[in-house]
Amino acid sequence: MVLIAAAVCTKNGKVILSRQFVEMTKARIEGLLAAFPKLMTAGKQHTYVETDSVRYVYQPMEKLYMLLITTKASNILEDLETLRLFSKVIPEYSHSLDEKEIVENAFNLIFAFDEIVALGYRESVNLAQIKTFVEMDSHEEKVYQAVRQTQEREARQKMREKAKELQRQRMELTKRGGPSMSGMGGRSGGFSTDSYGSSGISSSDSASGALGAPSIEHDHKPMSSKGPQKPVSRNALKLGGKSKDVDSFVDQLKSEGEKIANLAPAIAAGGNSAAASASAAAKAKISADIHTESVHLKMEDKLVVRLGRDGGVQQFELSGLLTLRITDEKLGFIKVQLANNDTQGIQLQTHPNVDKELFKSRAIIGLKNPAKPFPLNTDVGVLKWRFVSQDESAIPLTINCWPSDNGEGGCDVNIEYELEAQHLELQDVTILIPLPVNVQPSVAEYDGTYNYDARKHVLQWHIPIIDAANKSGSMEFSCNASIPGDFFPLQVMFISKTPYAAISAVDVVQVDNNDSVKFSNETILFVEKYEIV
Repeated sequence: MVLIAAAVCTKNGKVILSRQFVEMTKARIEGLLAAFPKLMTAGKQHTYVETDSVRYVYQPMEKLYMLLITTKASNILEDLETLRLFSKVIPEYSHSLDEKEIVENAFNLIFAFDEIVALGYRESVNLAQIKTFVEMDSHEEKVYQAVRQTQEREARQKMREKAKELQRQRMELTKRGGPSMSGMGGRSGGFSTDSYGSSGISSSDSASGALGAPSIEHDHKPMSSKGPQKPVSRNALKLGGKSKDVDSFVDQLKSEGEKIANLAPAIAAGGNSAAASASAAAKAKISADIHTESVHLKMEDKLVVRLGRDGGVQQFELSGLLTLRITDEKLGFIKVQLANNDTQGIQLQTHPNVDKELFKSRAIIGLKNPAKPFPLNTDVGVLKWRFVSQDESAIPLTINCWPSDNGEGGCDVNIEYELEAQHLELQDVTILIPLPVNVQPSVAEYDGTYNYDARKHVLQWHIPIIDAANKSGSMEFSCNASIPGDFFPLQVMFISKTPYAAISAVDVVQVDNNDSVKFSNETILFVEKYEIV
């Protein structure tokens, strides 16, 4: 098979998008596309037309045509299979099949076309792989952004602490009637920044230690008892001249070209916008139902799962994060006692400022320096974990999809689910089943509810709760003009208040006297990607 070009055009012959895959002049490709509407004959059921040199293979899509131009020597069956894959890609990146939407998403569509065909030959890819390649999601980038935000947050906290310390020194000198510190600008140099957003004191203060008070040398003669005494300056050592300039460190980073990200928690978009919106709404609902104390612990588990349609685990990755938020400065000096009942071999990693030996020996989260408090009004990540497995016993929810040819050009499909991790209670479970374009399913039996989205060509199966008492269910439906491969990949979404990792907070105590502190606890398990391919 040699595929010359792929195009999306209107039924009047206007070309909206075209991508050629072999070397060809612009005039030649424009001539081929212009000839297509003239070759169309009303009343015929064929989905291809031929000329002396090329073959046009096309599929109607509402008011548009998905068109492939191939050589006459290509295999017509392979052409039709490739055309079907192109037709599935269009709705993935265009919300509606009209000219405006196609133009707005032209680049994403071109990138997807390039994943299907290379140098005129079909690549061995499916729809799920195309979406993954185009998305180009990078775990390393997410880790870098998280580290960067943590460094910026810590740098601002250090800057505020140092500003308060210098302000106290100025006030003490003022009370003693000492000289003004306004002349220290040239000596201490204020705060210096490096490329990673950390802060420190300039070299003239190094003798006093990085966190100590800067040394002040007084080089003046004793004042005469008869001479008038100069009043102490009230404008000594103003950081930027205004009280609002406490954030001048961040402004300086911006002026140096650094991009300061918003530290408000953001929800990462998944491959499907509906999936991301549903997951975000469910997480917000769970968070809203929880009463928070002055010490609040939040444990998040995130799943990435890819299963084969014939069984087997292609990918299973669990990543989790324990965050601590303190809103009362009196409770900044605390330790968190955890219970780790994990038997699967989950890898744990503490924050660099957390005492690792204390955690390893007693499963207690505490700072290396007990004299320092935890930051206030900030979600501080103190512990994270990761678990990767190829063992099917690690899968919390199994989905079996059995499409079979019904002998009439269509398929009968049986889908069943079963909860394997019966300690979990899954809420708002949605299974998205892709369907052939413009083919409405006929649903015979089902648990829960379902909805057919004609615009996205998806059957949405909803189950409110899956738990030990309601651990399995099934659906049966049939589709005309379909083959078994049309119903993959399936996507699964759910959320749970029960964590996957067997880690929990047992107690929170104060550092100095080990008195228990009242705290609130929030746990959530959500899906970033869960699919059967």
